[in-house]
Amino acid sequence: MHISEAEVVVVELPLKFRFETSFGVQTERLVPLLVLRGEGLEGYAEGVMTRLPRYREETVAGALDLLKNAFLPLVVGRDWPDPEAVAAALAPFRGNPMAKAMVEMAFWDLWARYHEEPLWRLLGGVRQKVPVGVSLGVQKDLRQTVELVGKHLEEGYKRIKLKIKPGWDLQVVAAVREAYPEAHLTVDANSAYTLSQARRLAALDRYNLDYIEQPLAYDDILDHARLQGRLATPICLDESITSARSARQALESGAAGVINVKVARVGGHGEARRVHDVARAFDRPVWMGGMLETGVGRAHNIHAATLPGYVLPGDTSSASRYWEKDVVNEPLEAAGGLMPVPAGPGIGVSLDWAYIDKVRTGGFSLSG
Repeated sequence: MHISEAEVVVVELPLKFRFETSFGVQTERLVPLLVLRGEGLEGYAEGVMTRLPRYREETVAGALDLLKNAFLPLVVGRDWPDPEAVAAALAPFRGNPMAKAMVEMAFWDLWARYHEEPLWRLLGGVRQKVPVGVSLGVQKDLRQTVELVGKHLEEGYKRIKLKIKPGWDLQVVAAVREAYPEAHLTVDANSAYTLSQARRLAALDRYNLDYIEQPLAYDDILDHARLQGRLATPICLDESITSARSARQALESGAAGVINVKVARVGGHGEARRVHDVARAFDRPVWMGGMLETGVGRAHNIHAATLPGYVLPGDTSSASRYWEKDVVNEPLEAAGGLMPVPAGPGIGVSLDWAYIDKVRTGGFSLSG
């Protein structure tokens, strides 16, 4: 398949709410969208890197430079047999999986549209709906947190994830568990703790959590293995899992019992599928994480979460929770804790160019 053109559009979107985690507060997202064109079709992807390197090392500015000067000139104007060939061409560049993922994922969408197939089918998916939960940021007080949990449980979400950090952990979990003793609860620390705080993390065992997500350093596996030996609650790794290799190392060492897969974090659909396969080989569950994506990234995640190993509710909740208006025309809305897979070829969504032009802050295009 020939790639004739690439266009990157950068948009800035306000979130509907203040989203606080252990590494900061977010009220908007700066989103680079990639459109690959070829054979009269378009394929879409988005970047999930942040303005500043607070989640992983990648930033929007760095990704845009790599896309413009290295990755896209390599891809545009050439014929490609399949998405794995595109990924292989980018492999010699070290790191930067989120920037690589933009190219690989846009090609997957384009390739699926070319073959007139939904992406989930080409990835090996097995279901038409995926179970979803919600991720709740740090709130102003316990009362607001408990009320927000109740609201989302009434809406049918199958798992509630609470963001925690030192000073906002045991008390909030205790309050929510007391109010909702049967709810599926998890917590996410986004690397806010150290191994010296293992006793405090072990105190979470009493609250019957499904797992504790990424309590220690973003690039650590060894200390997570040590911590898991002191906890009854399974550890789920997120930031530490950047490839199938790191997933294997985490599972072999006992650093994690659950894996959070974010397609863009590991470099695209091909590597995400390999992470999924590694977890299945260890008989460990995976679930689909989220990075406050627009409808483009959300659609990609929903399709990927149809693979058989995704047995735990993911973070692909309704787009209307985050955006007054999305950049895609199709509504991505969950019902009863299940998110339908967008219908049609590729990822099943189209861009709302009229709205994108209103929120555009920059971009560039290349042709070959």
